[in-house]
Amino acid sequence: MLLDAAKSFLLLVDMQERLLPAMGGGAEVERRCAILLTAAKRLAVPVLASEQYPKGLGHTVSSLGESLGNAPIFEKTSFSCWRDDALKSHLVAHHEAGRPQAIVAGIEAHVCVLQTAIDLAQAGFAVFAVADAMASRAPASAVLAQDRMRGAGVAVINTEMAVFELLGRAGTAEFRELSALIR
Repeated sequence: MLLDAAKSFLLLVDMQERLLPAMGGGAEVERRCAILLTAAKRLAVPVLASEQYPKGLGHTVSSLGESLGNAPIFEKTSFSCWRDDALKSHLVAHHEAGRPQAIVAGIEAHVCVLQTAIDLAQAGFAVFAVADAMASRAPASAVLAQDRMRGAGVAVINTEMAVFELLGRAGTAEFRELSALIR
């Protein structure tokens, strides 16, 4: 199955100030999440974000927070976004509105991203985990998480796949704008 901009939403998981610096490749993950956010906004794909215990881990990093604009950001203490009542309600609303495709990125890959992706897949969402837009403190943990996601029916993709699948075709103003971000 390919991503479809009319059927998708983007979920950024816990891209927080005090957590991101500890991640292997955190700066690259932040850059990839920024590309996903830009593409989502340009293609009218709804975006939402989570923050794990922001009192201790801080809020979403400023570069992404600014790009989020007025997108909803949900504070949570459960590792899986699906296990937070407010977030779950919002996710269900997307599904019921004809957007069953969840594009998931963030940190940590082997904890909150993994648990969210598997829970969403088990709840009937088509889940696309963006491998180069997620990280863990130890790179081996991210690899294990991606393997486990695949085993649970989650499509593991990269940022470029996500952007070009959401675009669907070349020759448009959106294509020219977004393909420049990938080069």
